Amino acid sequence: MTTTHSLADTIVWTALITPMHADGSIDFNTLTLLVREQEQAGNGILILGSTGEALALSIDEQQAVVRHVASLTLRVPLMVGVGGFNLSQQLQWLSFCNQHPIDAYLLGAPLYAKPGIQGQLHWYSALLDASKKPCMLYNVPGRAAVSIPPTVLAQLQQHPLCWALKEASGDIAQFETYREAAPELAIFSGDDALMPYFAQAGAAGLVSVAANVWPQQTQHLVQQCLQGQSVNAFVTWRSAIDALFSAANPVPVKCLLHALERLNSPMLRPPLSHLELNDTQPLLNAHERIVAWAH
Repeated sequence: MTTTHSLADTIVWTALITPMHADGSIDFNTLTLLVREQEQAGNGILILGSTGEALALSIDEQQAVVRHVASLTLRVPLMVGVGGFNLSQQLQWLSFCNQHPIDAYLLGAPLYAKPGIQGQLHWYSALLDASKKPCMLYNVPGRAAVSIPPTVLAQLQQHPLCWALKEASGDIAQFETYREAAPELAIFSGDDALMPYFAQAGAAGLVSVAANVWPQQTQHLVQQCLQGQSVNAFVTWRSAIDALFSAANPVPVKCLLHALERLNSPMLRPPLSHLELNDTQPLLNAHERIVAWAH
């Protein structure tokens, strides 16, 4: 199936959580509601990324999430995460996803292995060759334990399906290095708190965790950032993002959405647990600040 939505016009991608019932099973009704919230805000939807707890779901569950969201006939683009450590399994995953109305893929580095230049070139090239959709590479050394070398990025940008990069190192100097190495790629901030600074350095948009809770407000913030008008929002958003990452993502996001009665349960799959966060008041305070800012 061909791409049906414009990726160039999408400045916010929401790394969507996977809602669960108290017994740990996937809550597909709430998943639909969350997807519709993002659609209403005009945000692109990324499912089964690290925020979506993809690695904690079985392959059958992952496929069920893809089938469910892809069947909703969205008015915004849909991206699916591709990540793990077994290349043949990821190629099989792409073969499955290629059969559904998906607009793009997020390609993560293989976990734990810490491959060098040749290993990363082989990994990403194989995934790009197997894909039938545009791909966003994902630099996230905090989870993958390795960064994409600029030389690798410079070579991969020549692939016809290498469309963008999610830069989540938290280092503005790294962002600028990538901009020089791969000027043809759209580079997205992978860090909500750094979006104002990345925008000044030429970011194309944001892949956001905060948009799970604040879909409209995040869209508005990114628009302001890209227009150079967001100075007054820096402090407000930074403090809110600090609260939203006070425990491992997506623990605080699920706890806050549950406190706001937008999730039936804050349940996460082990090894993550909502019990890591005993006090949701700082999250609720952050929510009040963002809502007040937006008005």
